[in-house]
Amino acid sequence: MEPRQLPGRAADIYKEIRRKYKVGFEPLRVRDKELELLQVTDLEALLGGKDPFQDVSSFPFWVKIWESALVLADFMATTPAAPGQTLLELGAGLGAPGLVAAASGYQVTLSDFEPLILDFQRVSAAASGLTGVRFELIDWLRPPALPPFDTIIGAEILFREDFFAPLLTVFSKLLAPEGTIYLAHDVRRKSLPPFLQLAGKEFEIGVSKRRITSGDESVTVILNRLRPRKK
Repeated sequence: MEPRQLPGRAADIYKEIRRKYKVGFEPLRVRDKELELLQVTDLEALLGGKDPFQDVSSFPFWVKIWESALVLADFMATTPAAPGQTLLELGAGLGAPGLVAAASGYQVTLSDFEPLILDFQRVSAAASGLTGVRFELIDWLRPPALPPFDTIIGAEILFREDFFAPLLTVFSKLLAPEGTIYLAHDVRRKSLPPFLQLAGKEFEIGVSKRRITSGDESVTVILNRLRPRKK
């Protein structure tokens, strides 16, 4: 993607981002879907040796496309959207799963907690030729009033146990009554089992495992499906 090809507002946002970060466009192909994702290219300077499985409160999870996000993106590419089906990606970061869903016909809203993250998403959506994608700042402690979504997805969003209860509140407020949630996490994410135990009071939970090769490492990703229990 040549920056000069970006439409007006996206080009302005891109210029602002470049003033603060070293960035570049990276192509991402998921089955027959092709995206152009704006990413920070000097990750080490930003991460400073932080471990995402130890420094969970301070690690900037949004700057990296995690293996779980790739698994979730692949899943969305193989899950057709019904006409008009709406989808919300929580803690979307760079937004790969949600953008693949948009390319697959979903009416997508990408969300995160910081305006800068949404700016990266806006530029990537424009660079990927996706129109109609919406962007929302969502504070899980004070979720906004939005129309309910048919599908909610999230990758690597269960990294703080004090946010489990707020996240379940977000689900109850923003998921349509017959809706479905899909979550993807590295099997090493220790917070996943206690969250699922808590969520099991309100949701029927399905589970599958996917393996993905990342560099020289093989990573196992847990993909969970949550559906509201019948009352």
